[in-house]
Amino acid sequence: MASRICRSIWYQAPAAAANTKVTAPLLETPKSITVIPEELIKDRGATSLQDVLRTTPGITLGAGEGGTPNGDRPFIRGYEASTDMFVDGVRDYARGSHETFNLESVEVIRGPSSAYTGRGGTGGSINLQTKSPKLARFMEVSAGYGTSGQYRTTVDGNYAFSDTGAFRLNLMKMGGEVPGRDGVDVDRWGIAPSIAFGLGTPTRVKLSYAHIENNDMPDQGIPFSNAAHPEQNRPPQVNRDNFYGRHHTDFRENTMKTATAIVEHDFSADLTLRNTLRQAKSLNHYLLSRPTFDNCALQLGTGANQRPNPAVGTPACDPTHPDAQFTRGNRTWWRSGESLVNQTDLSGRFATGSVKHTFIAGLEFSKEKIFNKAMGGAPASEVDSLHNPDPGRSYAYHLTYGPKTAAGDIKTHSLYFFDTMEFNDRWSFNAGLRRESFKVDNYTLSRKDDFWNYQLGLVFKPAPNGSIYLSYGTSSNPSGENLGQGGGADGVGGAATVRDLAPEKSRSWELGTKWDVMDNHALSLTAALFETRKTDARSTDPTTGDVTLNGNNRTRGLELAATGAITPRWNLWAGVSFLDPKIDTYRSGTSVYDGNRIKFIAKRSATLWTTYKVLPQLTLGGGASYMGMRYADDANTLQLPSHVRYDAMARYDVNKQLSLQLNVNNISDTEIYDASHVGLFATVGAGRSYMLTATYRFE
Repeated sequence: MASRICRSIWYQAPAAAANTKVTAPLLETPKSITVIPEELIKDRGATSLQDVLRTTPGITLGAGEGGTPNGDRPFIRGYEASTDMFVDGVRDYARGSHETFNLESVEVIRGPSSAYTGRGGTGGSINLQTKSPKLARFMEVSAGYGTSGQYRTTVDGNYAFSDTGAFRLNLMKMGGEVPGRDGVDVDRWGIAPSIAFGLGTPTRVKLSYAHIENNDMPDQGIPFSNAAHPEQNRPPQVNRDNFYGRHHTDFRENTMKTATAIVEHDFSADLTLRNTLRQAKSLNHYLLSRPTFDNCALQLGTGANQRPNPAVGTPACDPTHPDAQFTRGNRTWWRSGESLVNQTDLSGRFATGSVKHTFIAGLEFSKEKIFNKAMGGAPASEVDSLHNPDPGRSYAYHLTYGPKTAAGDIKTHSLYFFDTMEFNDRWSFNAGLRRESFKVDNYTLSRKDDFWNYQLGLVFKPAPNGSIYLSYGTSSNPSGENLGQGGGADGVGGAATVRDLAPEKSRSWELGTKWDVMDNHALSLTAALFETRKTDARSTDPTTGDVTLNGNNRTRGLELAATGAITPRWNLWAGVSFLDPKIDTYRSGTSVYDGNRIKFIAKRSATLWTTYKVLPQLTLGGGASYMGMRYADDANTLQLPSHVRYDAMARYDVNKQLSLQLNVNNISDTEIYDASHVGLFATVGAGRSYMLTATYRFE
């Protein structure tokens, strides 16, 4: 009873509920928007945002290591979106690891989205919709145990204390080890209370807070590129369980604290004012091992001290030799961020003659400040066996911390307007415009940019349950937009660098169609053909060494998807993405990468997941996810191999209160490389895992 109140019956979502700037139902929105509902997240046993995204076609994952910090790093349609992540429509500034215990859905807006979300969003953006209080009473408690001692407990309780007020509390604790990784611990917890007043009345207030803390063991995977053996273009063949870090030394503390106040007032049935105020604090603090083949570099030293490495060509530098070695280096990081954001939206409906308008106009003000502490005293780098590493060594070291110092700040002011104009039952037009003022200051160099972005889309409905659309949109990437994260996809010295350069610019067109079919139109079919082209991309002048805006790149593609219910018993979630990501012009130093594929991006990816209620009490499900080969470097010499992952689930409802669910992920125990940091190392996905979860619902 309780779970059905807050969970979708089907995998279909008729609207992007948390994105107030989408002014039409998804069927009539001229843009690709993927909504991943809570029901699907739970059926697949996904516990993190990475779990959700790695089975979403058209999205690949990246890795951090130091200058690019650890945390969620998705790429959408060929472009990084780590700074284009939102919680309930408000930008989430900090690089961190997001959880699913307090989510109702994950919404992926594909294509340039600066008009919707502000700067960035070249390939798209991601919005996390959190759970809200309901006018109902329910409580759901889940406890699961699985492979490698992994356990997870969650609580979702809602209490309506009056006819218009309610309180909701979500809790999570998870621990154990990552299956298939020797001694890589999982340790995270979260709490998310929220309270609402005035539900069902013209004036509504929601206050919420979330505290999520990750203390998972950092795991950078295995060493990858070896300059001594340039013919080795894939990660070396080693035991997938091998851990190349340090069990009793490495750590990561990632904390995200968010307080939000939302006030809404309906002046009438056709006019609503909404204000969202959010304060957030984050900390990303770690000491981790970076496994590389630095010991086998072709040259040692720099300048006049440079000399050949005598180890080159020896068995120690041959990854196929049993005596091969790697270097266990260090990366340390302490960075905190504080942000304050206020959004004010006026939305409603009106008519001009026979044309019906659904609009939203708004203002946004935000400020973020970043703080650093210099860290020292880490264990010295060392050489260890590639095939038999010893992660349990003891080290004599003493970490030291410098004073907390301000590292920079970002201030933005935005004005935006969106309008869906419905001419008749068949034709509508969508227009969106945003003016943004962006100022970044790292206390060495500051820059201020003012820019416009827009979204245009024409929709034709040949039938009430189908649409065909053509849209065009823009985005802008100003210098220093990643300052709060400390690194990213600038490609030239790191995106955290503030440069005296105008924003990069992107343009995109998309031709698509959407159809809601089957009984009650419960199954959504979508197809989109698109091209995104970035001009004025940052590149290095090979003669002067100066960073310029002479680069160009683009991604073309086709995306197909089917989501929803074929019958009331049969759910389906399927999609395939065909991408052609290409560098037109890009230089880094004296290297020329013109014509190469954009790194980290797979040309092909697909997913199929389905569940069927074979008996009133028994639901079975399963599926497969495919990720194509990705290059890990701009030169297109290092490859992360393709893979297919198979998953399955079974749920048995003992009665209305109690259900048991078994998830088996990566059934074939496939060796999966999730990501790489420019080919230095390759992160490794979890092996075969089992998790049995019992859920009890109190009436």
